[in-house]
Amino acid sequence: MPSFDACFLLVFGQLAVGGIAALAVPPFAVLERGFYKSSAGVFVGSAVLYLAGKSFLVLRTGHPSPGDFVVIGCWAAFTLAASAYLASLWGTDARRRARTYPFALGLGVLALIASASVHRLGPLLSAATLLYPLAFLTGALALGAVGTGMLLGHWYLIDLGLSIEPLRRLFDYFVVTLLLHVGVLVVTLVILGLSRGPAGSAVAALWTEHRDLLGLRLLLGPIAALVLGHFIHRTLLIPQTMAATGLFYIAILFVIVGELLGRLILYQTSLPL
Repeated sequence: MPSFDACFLLVFGQLAVGGIAALAVPPFAVLERGFYKSSAGVFVGSAVLYLAGKSFLVLRTGHPSPGDFVVIGCWAAFTLAASAYLASLWGTDARRRARTYPFALGLGVLALIASASVHRLGPLLSAATLLYPLAFLTGALALGAVGTGMLLGHWYLIDLGLSIEPLRRLFDYFVVTLLLHVGVLVVTLVILGLSRGPAGSAVAALWTEHRDLLGLRLLLGPIAALVLGHFIHRTLLIPQTMAATGLFYIAILFVIVGELLGRLILYQTSLPL
């Protein structure tokens, strides 16, 4: 069973991948390059933290497995590609940005799939092979959406004439990713619960021993963030970008708390919730 440290660190990796994905939502031609530079810098920093922490934990064990090296290799490749995309933002070569961005995003998805395989319960040819990466990926998208929303809200302090449309688009994306994440979590719980073998046993143990933890994970995570999303929507109708940014601050706390509780469930049961 992976250590809680490894489960906890995964949140940094999810933020990095989800943040890079969310940068494609606001229109590049409307926003100044500085927003993308600062935001991508935050997400690359998160990737570096995850890679360094994961590498340290693997080396500390003294007997790393081949799977550990695959995971570290995938995250190292993603971190390098995301850094290349960040560097491209200082240049004028649009083709370079167009090449490095999808490459970085694809490697990020691959890194999440590799991490999911380490925790998977069940054989390769099982529903878990698809559900584990989906749960990690949708959680990453929600984290990236709310983090990028908060960063974009701050950009309105710099670009006072910026249209409200980019923030509205990012808010819509945030709500969609939250709903998708909740849906994937519910489907994962149901399908794995109906399956035989270790996954079904883990869901049974979750219901009997960790019901309260599961409830808190959903209530203090995506459900609370969705409720807060209603108030963000109302502030954007005014429109009041600073109030919306403040609410994004609270929303990111809910999403992070939900993911941390999910990583505690992952540590306790090996379920990707």
